[in-house]
Amino acid sequence: MEHSFDEVFARTDIDSKKWSPELYPPDVIPMWIADTDFKSPQPVIDAILRRAQAGIFGYPVSSRRLRAAAAGWMGSRFGWTVSPECVEFSPGVVAGVTAAVRTLTHPGDQIVIQTPCYTPFTRMAYTNGRNLLRNAMKLINGRYEIDFPDLEEKLRQPRTRLLILCNPQNPSGRVFTREELEQIGQLCIRHQVYVISDEIHCDFVYHGHRHIPFASLSPELSQRTITFINPSKTFNLAGLHTAAFFTENPTLQSLVHETMVSQKMVSENIFGTVAFCTAYEQCASYADAIAAYLEQNIQLVRQAVDPLPGIRFTPPEGTYLFWLDCRELGLTQPELTAFFLEEARLGLSSGTEYGPEGEGFMRLNGACTRATLQEAMERLTRAVSRRFAHV
Repeated sequence: MEHSFDEVFARTDIDSKKWSPELYPPDVIPMWIADTDFKSPQPVIDAILRRAQAGIFGYPVSSRRLRAAAAGWMGSRFGWTVSPECVEFSPGVVAGVTAAVRTLTHPGDQIVIQTPCYTPFTRMAYTNGRNLLRNAMKLINGRYEIDFPDLEEKLRQPRTRLLILCNPQNPSGRVFTREELEQIGQLCIRHQVYVISDEIHCDFVYHGHRHIPFASLSPELSQRTITFINPSKTFNLAGLHTAAFFTENPTLQSLVHETMVSQKMVSENIFGTVAFCTAYEQCASYADAIAAYLEQNIQLVRQAVDPLPGIRFTPPEGTYLFWLDCRELGLTQPELTAFFLEEARLGLSSGTEYGPEGEGFMRLNGACTRATLQEAMERLTRAVSRRFAHV
């Protein structure tokens, strides 16, 4: 199966949140929310069309095929052999993580996250009455490192019940090493903390790095971990709201399932299930190709940004989210956001959306055609040259 990632599609008239004209005028390139500008794999499209032609869309059964497809993907791609019986449907990663948080913690309990961190996890903790502890990563020579003494201090606190791990990490682009993951795991075991592992970006890991499912590290960690995946990032399927979670602890699985039942979150999306299964069963070559394409996009951004005064870019180890360090421009965060939007005509995500550690940073979604990215870099170069040639 071959796929052209250079093909351009008009997305302003197909209900795209990313490209909504209500958010940005037509002369702005939106590079914010994490979906790609690439057409989904043809086998997925064909499978959805075949299902649509049946013409009946009543309540579906719980899909055994979905469980097998998810388990098969983790086995074939990452060497983690897990039984399909350990897999459950979730209507998206954030919805599933919320159900797991409600299952594993009580109001007033503490949840540890590593910051800067994916925004919905922060909101979800607060809106559910949980206290959030920030294990701020240290930026050393452009690379984020885990502050392990601080992490242990937060994990050992009496009301800390849960760590939310994001790997590959959003927005920093870190892919944690086996040694880092094992050290995290040892601390969680020592202090009897459960782990929710968000691995939605697992298919975007670049040369010299490897994704290791956290729960695969040891049987003991597997018993205290709930892992979430979703083909939405890899195959551009976010609108179908179909994800999965794994746990080899049957008690945890049953408890989270019951929470989802109580919240009416267990009914699968007919087309989401079809797309989920087809992507994981038939589209490995697409996943390989998109990662290779994005690795070249990373190099394009690096070549464009390296000569610019005031902006630093460390290529991500994973994800298609590029974390730009703009602190040397000397702008406040509102000024920085306005500069990208009003002068460069680029719609990026403000770094402070990911916590106070994001002050002076901007997040750029690089999952777009090479031509779009080239235009974006030319706009940024012109804007910086006009405004910051003296920096």
